[in-house]
Amino acid sequence: MRLGEKLRYLREVEGTLRGMGREMTQQEVVRAVKKELGQSISQSYLSQIEGGSRPHLTNQTRLLLSRFFKVHPGYLVDDPEGYHTELMSDVRGSEDALDLWLVEGSERFRGDRELGKALLRVAKHEDSRGCLLLLGEILETPELAERLMGVLKPENGAGGGKR
Repeated sequence: MRLGEKLRYLREVEGTLRGMGREMTQQEVVRAVKKELGQSISQSYLSQIEGGSRPHLTNQTRLLLSRFFKVHPGYLVDDPEGYHTELMSDVRGSEDALDLWLVEGSERFRGDRELGKALLRVAKHEDSRGCLLLLGEILETPELAERLMGVLKPENGAGGGKR
């Protein structure tokens, strides 16, 4: 995947996570970066990166955008030719592999907005492995999932999380 495609994808993910139901615009990213991180980046610079006229980021910009989107700075480069996201290097930690798998799952289930959003929330959590282990324990405890769903999403009623 090219750097510009990654940034467009991250704007889409961020918009979903922020409850917008759409991708964030470049201008919204610029304003949010300024407000949340106290640093600035121009909309025209983002446009040049996404459009491919600037194929590389400065290190400062890479670090700024990686903090804003909560991704590893190494993600913000073009993937080499023939690179496949499902192939993982031994150097990456299992947490990174799990987060990537969750993000890919959110893309695969893009038609189910709630499920995609839930997968992205787990991927962005600092302990995504722990979140999944907790879910496993919840499901092993009789009726706990239904009770929790009834409390957290009462409009769905008991068992509302089953499909």
